[in-house]
Amino acid sequence: MSATPGTLAGSRAPFAERLAAVRGSRRRTMDRVMRTVALAAAVVCVIPLAAILLFVVIKGAAALNLDLLTKPPKALGTGGGALNAILGSLQMVALAALVAVPVGVLGGIYVSEFASRRSARAVRFGADVLAGVPSILIGIVAYTLLVLPFKQFNAAAGSVALALIMVPVIVRTTEEMLRLVPRELREAGYALGVPTWRVVLSVVLPAGRTGVLTGVMLAVARAAGETAPLLFTALGSRLVNVGEFGQPMDALPLFIYNGARQPITALNEQAWGAALLLLLFVLGVNVAVRARSWGRRAG
Repeated sequence: MSATPGTLAGSRAPFAERLAAVRGSRRRTMDRVMRTVALAAAVVCVIPLAAILLFVVIKGAAALNLDLLTKPPKALGTGGGALNAILGSLQMVALAALVAVPVGVLGGIYVSEFASRRSARAVRFGADVLAGVPSILIGIVAYTLLVLPFKQFNAAAGSVALALIMVPVIVRTTEEMLRLVPRELREAGYALGVPTWRVVLSVVLPAGRTGVLTGVMLAVARAAGETAPLLFTALGSRLVNVGEFGQPMDALPLFIYNGARQPITALNEQAWGAALLLLLFVLGVNVAVRARSWGRRAG
């Protein structure tokens, strides 16, 4: 006896429902698995950062005191502090930023607003390569060009090395932030007869100012933690050097490096205190940038 079409359709309906239920259950299971894997990966990324922060805070908090902030070091680890390194870092990073920020921002503006496709590709490639060059090689180049000819380690060479590290970060960040500015804002300026350079300075750059500032601050934070270039250029000094960029100058990374490898407990403790200071500086820069971004979004 043959089955009628209605009977066949009725028998297929429960099968299709069961198949859809099985596939839905499989998708939900795979979704849970992938969510769990993604969460585990996020935790793995955060754990090293948390461990570093916790370890530096524990080791450095005991050595962080007023003497470390206000006194220069003394011989043989008999006291003193890291005033020379703090002032040296502030001076060299400030001078490096004074050189790198205009060059980096203007370079990013050129790539985003004025360059042809071929020129923009060449500048991007150069910035990416420079950003990937090991900092010790930049230090060797600065040593060859700015230390050997003068036969004197000097802070100016250290600032130039830090500026070379900062420039590609600022260029790429500025370009990416300006490319996010809506095209309509530019076209509104052009419609009023405003020249391109004025549109860039008065409309595009203010619109992307928060992102550009973020890139600058990240570049400053990176330069503040560099050690290798300063070993070949500024070298370090136990004396407090203010404004004498033609002489050796200490910095917090150099202070940490020299103190950590000494067989004297007091110097090791000072190195941990300086490491905590450097960590707080980098953290403060990032928090300031985030707070400014949040404030502008709220406004």
